[in-house]
Amino acid sequence: MAWSDPIVGLDIGTTRVCAIIGEYNENEELEILGVGVSPSNGLRKGVVINIEATQKSVLEAVEQAEQMAGREVETVVASIAGPHIEGINSRGVVAVNSKGREITQNDVDRVMEAARAVVLPMDREIIHLLPQEYLVDEQRGVKDPRDMIGVRLEAEVHLITASITAAQNLIKCINRAGLKVSEMMYESLAASRASLTPEEKEIGTLFINIGGGTTDIMLYLNGAPHYTSVLPLGGKEVSSDIAIILKIPFEEAEKIKIRDGFCLASMVEEGGEPVIIPGVGGRPPLSTDRNTICSYIQPRMTEIFEMIKKRVESEAGFTAWQSLGGVVLSGGGAMLPGTVELAQSIFPTAVRMAEPFGVNGLSREVCRPDRSTAYGLVLQGAQQALLQGPVIRDTRSRKGGGLKQWLRNFFE
Repeated sequence: MAWSDPIVGLDIGTTRVCAIIGEYNENEELEILGVGVSPSNGLRKGVVINIEATQKSVLEAVEQAEQMAGREVETVVASIAGPHIEGINSRGVVAVNSKGREITQNDVDRVMEAARAVVLPMDREIIHLLPQEYLVDEQRGVKDPRDMIGVRLEAEVHLITASITAAQNLIKCINRAGLKVSEMMYESLAASRASLTPEEKEIGTLFINIGGGTTDIMLYLNGAPHYTSVLPLGGKEVSSDIAIILKIPFEEAEKIKIRDGFCLASMVEEGGEPVIIPGVGGRPPLSTDRNTICSYIQPRMTEIFEMIKKRVESEAGFTAWQSLGGVVLSGGGAMLPGTVELAQSIFPTAVRMAEPFGVNGLSREVCRPDRSTAYGLVLQGAQQALLQGPVIRDTRSRKGGGLKQWLRNFFE
């Protein structure tokens, strides 16, 4: 990928597909040229359930971004998400066998391979191998062991795994839209890359990405992910609660949530305009107020945050909330007024809303919590273009090797 080639981040979510096109300008700065967003009709909780519908959603979002940017694209960095995503911690150990016991890149590669040698079900594959720290002769806290002298090299890593079938179907949708995939990246890893500073990762941050069908959790400690989990709850559950209680179609409930919804009752202004509930089946429209709508939203959002807190404490074993640098909220499900304040009442640490940083160009279109993932994918593609160039693998021309080897080619 030359520097003049566009870099495309494609975030395929449960409720919408977002495509962002970036390019390096003459000052060697990454600039956003186009943004396209389309409804996502073929996914359920981040997993493809309709190939044709997903393909059309992808094509629509990319074409919108192409029209805005005035550029045609062929290759994308795509997101992957869903309840099938799992994170585990692992450790690798090797003996340093180079001359003079000086640790080389070859030693680092060997210890990382040793760390990824974990037993996985046949239908799962490692998509990310994220180093946490290295140990040289039991000396902890080493971030880069190369050129150090030692006899024993250890690596503690965080592995993110995914369902091979879910990844295959997602790639197939993108290929059928006439695009090639240069890399797939876990949704929240991309969003946190665009939204968290190195200092936040170092002091410790809980990153929460509330999507339409799922809520992703990533706990950063000492600069690296230590815990990854996915809740099968998201913004759609909030809209579904409204739809069930008010006995209206889901689409109308979604509109009411976005237009009149609040996550915290204390933030609702008194005496506001009434909320009109559309009639169904000849029933006349009804009227209510925002406090009532908030009473439907707040319990579900509280449940989501409390489940996250409980899961982090029980599964990750983390209870030192006071020492954590903060909680950062991302995703379209976090954009309702009062979300930060509600989370602040549950997590005993600072809470802020994510906002992609370092954006040049269409900043208004990109600097939003629900654009964090797509922009993070663009950043990943930019790094790929600068350091090594993309390795394009098209599923349509795959021959032999088996499904597992094919997915391994994508993710390595």
